[in-house]
Amino acid sequence: MTAELSRFKVKEGKTETVEQWMEFLNEHMDKVLLTLDDEKMFVETIFKEELESATYLYWYSVQGEGGTELESSNHEVDKKHLEFWNECIDFAYGSVDLEPQVVMIQDKVKASMK
Repeated sequence: MTAELSRFKVKEGKTETVEQWMEFLNEHMDKVLLTLDDEKMFVETIFKEELESATYLYWYSVQGEGGTELESSNHEVDKKHLEFWNECIDFAYGSVDLEPQVVMIQDKVKASMK
């Protein structure tokens, strides 16, 4: 099991497109949730922050081992998600991966993640 929190910078001028992206994910949540099973993704949350005239997206996830990669998904919702990603994320910034210090997940929840 892996718990991750990563920050990505949004390209300048793409904040409105990010809003459309998040709206798309929320409107298609039934299909999004189906893709998580293939990825062995148990929890995935996206946060947005406006800081010093820039927009950042944070991904928090708890994932099991051996899941498929998003890039190899055959789900249409994942393909659209990647289109938004490529349009909005500033690859020059890269990502900032925060280091987990404590992961608090109850044993009964961990047991259901297998």
